[in-house]
Amino acid sequence: MMTNLFSVFDPSTSTFNLPLNWLSTIMGLLFIPSTMWLIPSRHFLLWNMILMNLHKEFKNLLGENQVNKGSTLMFISLFSMIMFNNFMGLFPYIFTSTSHLVMTLSLALSLWLTFMIYGWVNNTQHMFIHLVPQGTPGILMPFMVCIETVSNLIRPGTLAVRLAANMIAGHLLLTLLGNNGPSMSIPLLIILIIAQIALLILESAVAIIQSYVFAVLTTLYSSEVN
Repeated sequence: MMTNLFSVFDPSTSTFNLPLNWLSTIMGLLFIPSTMWLIPSRHFLLWNMILMNLHKEFKNLLGENQVNKGSTLMFISLFSMIMFNNFMGLFPYIFTSTSHLVMTLSLALSLWLTFMIYGWVNNTQHMFIHLVPQGTPGILMPFMVCIETVSNLIRPGTLAVRLAANMIAGHLLLTLLGNNGPSMSIPLLIILIIAQIALLILESAVAIIQSYVFAVLTTLYSSEVN
C-alpha cells in the first residue's frame, strides 16, 4: 500500500530501471503553444505582464544599490521553472520533479552557497555585521552570533523542504481520496469528485504560491549580501 502510494514520487520507471520520469522537467515545453513565441500574441502579452510585475517586485526587494542590474532575471527564471514543474505534476501520470529533495535542495543549496561565497569574499565586514542585530546588548552578542549562524545555515534546507513538502502533501491527499472512489456509492462518489476538483484548484494555487515564495525568499537572501 505504502509502496504504491509513494510510487508517484518514484523517479525510476519499469523501462530498464532508467530515471526517465525526470524528462517531464523539460518535456513540458512541448505543450507550450507556438503562438507563445509570436509577438504580440495574447499568450506572450499575458506572460510578459506577469514577468514585468515580478521584475518590479524583485527590484524593490533587491534595492537600488544592487550590483548587477539584470539580477532580477535570474529570480524570474527560477520562479518560472519551479511554477512550470509544479503545474506539470498536476497532470495524471506525470512525475513531479519539484516534490523531490534532490531537485529542490540542489536549487536552494547552489544559490545559497553562491550568495555566501560572494558575500564573505566581497563584503566580509557587512556579513559580520549581519551576525549581530542592531541594538543587541553586549552580554547577548555571543548567543546572537550562534543563533544567526544557525538560522543562516538552515536556510537552504528550509527552502527545499518547504517546496517539496507542499508538493508531496497535496498530491498524496489527491491520491488517497482517489483510491477510495471504486468502493463508494454514487452519492458519495459525486461528493468525492467535487472535493477532488476543489483540491485540484487549491493545488494550482499552491503551485503558484510556492514558486513565488521560493523566488522571493531567495531574492531576500541575495539582498542581504550586498
